[in-house]
Order: sequence, then structure tokens, then C-alpha cells
Amino acid sequence: MRFVQPFRDPEIIRAIKKDLLKQGRLRDYAMFELGINTGLRISDILQLRKRDLKSRELYLTEIKTGKQKTFQMNPTVRRELLSLLKDWDDDDYIVKSREGVNKPITRNMAYKIIRRLGEEYNVRNVGTHSLRKTYGYFFYHQDKDIGMLQKIFNHSDPSFTLRYIGIIQDTMNEATRSFRV
Repeated sequence: MRFVQPFRDPEIIRAIKKDLLKQGRLRDYAMFELGINTGLRISDILQLRKRDLKSRELYLTEIKTGKQKTFQMNPTVRRELLSLLKDWDDDDYIVKSREGVNKPITRNMAYKIIRRLGEEYNVRNVGTHSLRKTYGYFFYHQDKDIGMLQKIFNHSDPSFTLRYIGIIQDTMNEATRSFRV
């Protein structure tokens, strides 16, 4: 299994979101926006329905851990998504399949969408976990609270969380880039 990286460049993130909306790829936009703004695993994002966004708090049972999770997402993101999905039924999956049945896309399809975005924007080593890692990467840079991020991600060790979100790689890159004998 390959170790995927977060989307690190805010300009690329803005361009991706802008282009997805411009192209009418609402499903892909919603998946991307939810991933980078909630830190949820893709398996949990795929289970979300429009009705889940109506409450100020999201309540879910994580697929991987089976643990109950309650959290507030950014109200601006929540309102924007609800506005974009205003014509949808409350029972509709947010990242729904185009096969005519109200069901979410598969993890494999989500992977293909994210990989395609990486190729389009020349971002290497991305996959579905890149969305979660992007959330962590920017959360850490904004708050510098590795303990809180460790708790959000349910990691057992802060050093694992730093490695997971790519901070250790950034630190090594900076050190080797400036090193000269």
C-alpha cells in the first residue's frame, strides 16, 4: 500500500473547487469539500446524506472503528453544501452514484475521482486518504495543536499524527533543501 500525501497548496485546492463547480461536478465537489473540511475517512463521507447536514452537529458511527463520533463542521461549509443541494431530497446521499439508484459511489470510484484530480493538477501520490490528510495538514498549520488533531484522528501517538499529515516529510524536505557542506 502506497503512502498518500495531502493536498498542500491552497491555490491548487481553490482551483480544484472552482473547476469542479464550474464543470457542474457537484458530487465530486461535495466529496472534496467534506473531506478537506471534516477530516472524515472516505468510507464515512460516502454514508452521509443531505439530512445529516441539516443539524449543526454531525452524528455518525465510524465504519472503520465502529465508534460514535459527534462534531460540528464549519458552519460556512455546511450552509454552502446545503445551498448547493437545495433541490435534493433529505434522504439523498451527498456523494451519490449516477446509476439512478439512491446509493453512494464506491470507495473505488472515489479513489478514481481523487486520483484524476491529482493528475489534472499535477499533485503526486494522492488518493482518498489525501482528503483526510489535507484537513489534518491545514488544521495543524492553523492551530499547531497536535494533541487535538491526534484526538480528532483517534491516533495513539502524536509523532504518528505528524508523519500521517506530512509534517515530518515537510521538515525533512526543508532540512535537506537548505543543507550544504
